[in-house]
Amino acid sequence: MNEAGAWTEERVELLKKLWSDGLSASQIAGELGSVTRNAVIGKVHRLGLSGRAKNPAAPSTPRNNAPRKAPTRSPSHPMTGNQGATAGMTRGANALAPQYAPEEEPETQQAPTPSEDVVVPFSERVTIMDLREYMCRWPMGDPTTPEFRFCGGRSQTGMPYCSHHAQIAYQPAADRRRDRSRVARG
Repeated sequence: MNEAGAWTEERVELLKKLWSDGLSASQIAGELGSVTRNAVIGKVHRLGLSGRAKNPAAPSTPRNNAPRKAPTRSPSHPMTGNQGATAGMTRGANALAPQYAPEEEPETQQAPTPSEDVVVPFSERVTIMDLREYMCRWPMGDPTTPEFRFCGGRSQTGMPYCSHHAQIAYQPAADRRRDRSRVARG
């Protein structure tokens, strides 16, 4: 704070009085002079002033606490009359929400999920040092242990996994869509 806007004890007392009288920070800054609204807010915060009187400009008449009567207005979408036409109508905040019709799930046979342990015997698994381009890169075991290995089986051309692990890793698009629709309905 510069010399002209220094917070002297007199200015702080005036600030406290004006604040408790209910003046705004801008009004107090105008009264004090050579100080900004933000400086007043900062000083009030540092002083820990909280309780304020009502603004003197506000009407001092007591409020009527009687319940207010709702204004009478004809509804924009009357619910009387033909209930069948309005029954399926989405109203309110969900009016623009997408409406999904449930998809019929085709009857398909699910292939049994192969077990990871039965596929490759431990003796045929390979370490990262033995892994080659044509070998399956499916990780097996805990990477923090010395027993960690990769499948090492013959990978499919252009794929990182053997046919068994590719079935686990890659899910057909139709199955993904069906799973997504189950989650959306649930």
